[in-house]
Amino acid sequence: MDLTPADVTSSADAHSVPIDTNAATAVAASARSVTDDGPAQPTAIPKDERSGALAGASGQRSRAPTKELRISGQPGFVLHSYPYKETSLIVDMLTRDHGRVALVAKGAKRPLSKLRGVLQTFQPLSIGWSGKSELRTLTVAEWVGGLLPLEKSALLSGFYLNELLVKLLARDDPHPGLFDHYVATLNQLAHGESPPIVLRKFERALLKETGVAGDFTICTVTGQKLQPDLLYVVDPERGPRPAMGADQWPRVAGKTLLDMEREDYSDASTQIQSKFLMRFLLAHHLGGVPLNTRQILLDLMQL
Repeated sequence: MDLTPADVTSSADAHSVPIDTNAATAVAASARSVTDDGPAQPTAIPKDERSGALAGASGQRSRAPTKELRISGQPGFVLHSYPYKETSLIVDMLTRDHGRVALVAKGAKRPLSKLRGVLQTFQPLSIGWSGKSELRTLTVAEWVGGLLPLEKSALLSGFYLNELLVKLLARDDPHPGLFDHYVATLNQLAHGESPPIVLRKFERALLKETGVAGDFTICTVTGQKLQPDLLYVVDPERGPRPAMGADQWPRVAGKTLLDMEREDYSDASTQIQSKFLMRFLLAHHLGGVPLNTRQILLDLMQL
C-alpha cells in the first residue's frame, strides 16, 4: 500500500469532538476503496494518548508562559480533544502564533453549550484563551469557515496529520509557516489532490520546521551537491551521505532527494522512495512512539 506518509491514508470521524479509535475505524471502513496511493497512516488519536496532550510532543518540553496571558482572535484548529471532568473537554489546538496549546473548554459537553458544535477537527476557528499554566482556559471559539469538509480517504489523511502534530510538536512553540502549510494541506486534500504526494510534502515541511531535517541537496560527507544517479542514505541527525554496503537505512537516489527538496513528485520512483524514506525518518524522530492511524490503516487493508 502506498497511501500517505509511508504506509497508507485514512482517519476517523469528524463529527464528534473527542476522537476515538472506533470512530476512526468506522470512517476508514467507508473509505476502503483507498488504494496504495494514499497517505501514510492517519486515524483518530485514541484516549490512551491523553498524556501526550498535556505533556508535549514526543518528550519535547513545552514552553508554558510564566505570566497570565489573555489571547483573542487567534486562528486555530482542533487537533484532538477528550473529556475533562463531567461537562468539559481538554482541547489540543494548533494555533498560528502560539503553536500547539492545551485548553480547557468548560461546559463544552453540555447539550446547550455554544462550544459543542464548534470544536470540531479540520474547521478553521478564531479562538481566545486566558491563563498562565500549561493548561489554560478557552474563552471563545468561533467558526471562521473557508475550507471544504474532508471526506473518506481525505478525512483519514487529516487525522494522520493531526497525530503527527500532536506527537512531534512541542507545546507553546510557534511555527507560523507550518500552520500555513497545514491549512494548505487540508485544502489540497479537500479538493481531491493525491494524498501520497500531499502528505509527503507535509511530512517534509514538519521535519524542516521543527529543525530535525536539513538540506536534502547537499552531501554531508563531501559538502557538494548530490549527484542524481548516485545512491544515498539520509542520516536522521545529519543528512544525506553516500550509501555503503553495510547500510541498513533506506537507499534513495540522489534524484529522489533533489526532487523532494523542490517538491516535485511527478516521478514514480520519487514517490516510492520518498515514502520509505519518510517512514524511516518519522519513526526515528518519534523515538519508537507508534502512529495509531498507521496501524488502523494497516488493519483495514487486511479486510
